[in-house]
Amino acid sequence: MSLRYAVLGFLSLRPLTGYDLKKYFDASVRQFWTADQAQIYRALSQLVDDGLAEVEIVEQDGRPNRKEHHITQAGLTELDQWLRAPLAPQPVREPFLVKVFFAGRLSTTDSAGMIDARIVAALNQLGILRAIAADAATVLTSEPPGPVRLLTTATLENGIRHVVTELDWLRDLRQDLADIPAGALRMRDRLTSVGQASLPKNNDKSAEKQ
Repeated sequence: MSLRYAVLGFLSLRPLTGYDLKKYFDASVRQFWTADQAQIYRALSQLVDDGLAEVEIVEQDGRPNRKEHHITQAGLTELDQWLRAPLAPQPVREPFLVKVFFAGRLSTTDSAGMIDARIVAALNQLGILRAIAADAATVLTSEPPGPVRLLTTATLENGIRHVVTELDWLRDLRQDLADIPAGALRMRDRLTSVGQASLPKNNDKSAEKQ
């Protein structure tokens, strides 16, 4: 996905400066999409050049003027077209899994230490996401429900579920390493169980409706 669509998405909510955009990224979508300040400014410049956004200079007494970026009608049209289009499968790059793949070169103790460190990092991430979720849950029940709030909060739930699933896998792997012959049998059973799992019937029905 191009950064331009994330920037267009934020601009569709309200006019923003490049500095504001960075704060919005960090406060809302950082767990699944990051961008540094320079990348954001480059994306904004390209959107203006393409006629998808325009700049308004807002004067401020005693402070530098604000360069607010507004999405244009052309920008809204491109954003909506992108939202409606199917997303092609994205390449997966996970450095930790590359380390796991080759960790057989290490001693079992070193491999276990690598996994323990990952568990600690995942627990820290889960704590951050759960703190955000506590605030989000309050907002969900204190304001009239709507698709914008529901779908933005869904991305937070997705992040939490991913971390919880990874923690389950890491703990299983840590246990498997402690007794490799027994661990291999447990892993075989887990793979067999996953391979035989089927989608819930209600998911099949929802797909048919689409």
